[in-house]
Amino acid sequence: MSVLSAIRPDSWNLPLFLHVLGAMILVGATLTSGSLLAFARGDIRLLRLGYWTLLAGALPAYVVMRIGAQWIYSKEGLDDAPIDSAWTTIGFVVADGGAVALVVALILGGIGVRRLGDDKGGRLLKAAMVLTLLLLAALVVAVWAMTAKPT
Repeated sequence: MSVLSAIRPDSWNLPLFLHVLGAMILVGATLTSGSLLAFARGDIRLLRLGYWTLLAGALPAYVVMRIGAQWIYSKEGLDDAPIDSAWTTIGFVVADGGAVALVVALILGGIGVRRLGDDKGGRLLKAAMVLTLLLLAALVVAVWAMTAKPT
């Protein structure tokens, strides 16, 4: 019986670790934030916690994930490859589109949290929740693509 394993240079470990760690925290923070915003039912504390989870958890995690992704991409020499594989294309589309969705959700949520005292921030926070849940769905697709590696 032969054992097949992926052997990679030790210099790839740190960028890969940062990419995976950032992605795991990003998915967790997005799930937590979306859940808090969805189930708050007008509770101001939960709405604020949902927004701050997105701001303090998902945003830094996205930065770590994206830096690690670009770093491991260049370490593996994939930036010199003539054609990107499907899984890297999915990853880049979700990461770049997800950045836009995250920033828009943060802006809408920030304005919504500031207007909570006037009872006018609910709609903005609902829009932030929808964007957060769409981002979560896209992140699940990206996690599938990174693990299944479709051609």
